[in-house]
Amino acid sequence: MKGPSRIKNCRGTFIISLDFELNWGVHDVFTLEQYEENLLGARIAIPKILDLFNQFNIHATWATVGMLGFKNKKDLLGNLPLLHPSYTNSNFSPYEKLDSIGENEEQDPLHFGLSLIQKIAECPNQELASHTFSHYYCLEEGQTIEEFKADLKASLNNRITNGPPIQSLIFPRNQTNREYLQVCKENGIQSYRGNESSWIYKASRFNSEGPLKRLIRLVDCYLNISGYNTYPVNGVETEPIVNLPSSRFLRPYSKKLIALESLRLRRIKNSIINAAKNGEVFHLWWHPHNFGKNIEENLQFLTEILHLVDKLRNDYGFESRTMAETSALVLQETDR
Repeated sequence: MKGPSRIKNCRGTFIISLDFELNWGVHDVFTLEQYEENLLGARIAIPKILDLFNQFNIHATWATVGMLGFKNKKDLLGNLPLLHPSYTNSNFSPYEKLDSIGENEEQDPLHFGLSLIQKIAECPNQELASHTFSHYYCLEEGQTIEEFKADLKASLNNRITNGPPIQSLIFPRNQTNREYLQVCKENGIQSYRGNESSWIYKASRFNSEGPLKRLIRLVDCYLNISGYNTYPVNGVETEPIVNLPSSRFLRPYSKKLIALESLRLRRIKNSIINAAKNGEVFHLWWHPHNFGKNIEENLQFLTEILHLVDKLRNDYGFESRTMAETSALVLQETDR
């Protein structure tokens, strides 16, 4: 196994990755009535986010659930993988809900998103990545590596644009299964978003996370409990594929916690500044549906972050890169 990559004099890197999934990502957590506003709001937020990225020259990775990328229900049903995840908890499987979805994006904007994916692909410096085909949970009981392989291949086969092949993957629910990384490599994936090193972010099954762990993660959004979570590129794992761990989840605006907004912003800004000054990586992520409510407040918060990144670009050469661009840099330098 190769050790960490060795890149000298590398300027800092700012990565943004978004988990684009609409209802395929929350169908087992919320009813449509509970979360419809967020999901419909995500469709409004995405073009606004893209406008901000273009304004600040931000390179971003959009990891997209494969089921979103079809014109209609007939095409979706005709392209399902032969193997489906055999979760012990059948509620995790979106295949149980296929009968209830609409016929196309116009009728069912919560389960189809082809027009949005095409819009992302048309914008400069945006990478389309895989969030698996069915929002596949790689650590849940019952599913197998062969089922994951079939799901991943279905995700990669649904080529929506004429752009480059998909090179990056984000595991749904951040359920990184290291045994599955070789499957990713064999199918052309070069990088994935790993988890922060702290125990509070360790990959786990959905129902195994206790209230204490969730509470500490919440507090960590406002106070520095787990550290900056930035890292030097020469510490990045490269085998079997490049691991680009998350640094911070961009928690959405909350009216209940409005008094803590300045702490939330300072927490993120301090980590970004640390990355820029030390030539390290800062990796920010969220779901578009997190911006689906309080859209303007969330966009303003993001604008504050991007203003800082723009300043650090001038002051320290801080570079905005996609996951694919960052992994290419790592692999290029590693092979020298």
